[in-house]
Amino acid sequence: MEPTPLLIVDAANVVGSRPNGWWRDRAGATARLRDTLVPLGGRGLPPELPPPVEVVLVVEGAARDVPGVEGVRVVSAAGSGDDAVVDLVAGTGPRRRVVVTADRELRQRVTAYGAEVRGPRWLTGGGGG
Repeated sequence: MEPTPLLIVDAANVVGSRPNGWWRDRAGATARLRDTLVPLGGRGLPPELPPPVEVVLVVEGAARDVPGVEGVRVVSAAGSGDDAVVDLVAGTGPRRRVVVTADRELRQRVTAYGAEVRGPRWLTGGGGG
């Protein structure tokens, strides 16, 4: 089993979980989320997700052109962001995969492949899973 866990973040769902005006600049809000994820590769999210962690941000729609940065790989969904998340989970093989989303259907789809799911507040520090 791959020792480094994979943290997959559903950008649209996480960005949309906070009523902070993100709808006025989806790409900007997604870039800000990406930047907050950078330290997680080396820090993890203890105690549940100790480091090191491979961090992947799945983007779609108006945020499709947000680039990756060192520490965060960005996957631009050609179609549905949910489908891209499922493809990542299904294609990673035997390693720990944690998906961050509040989307119920997506939660069911990725857990069918053995992924763990956490809610946006777990990632953004608001508590809960």
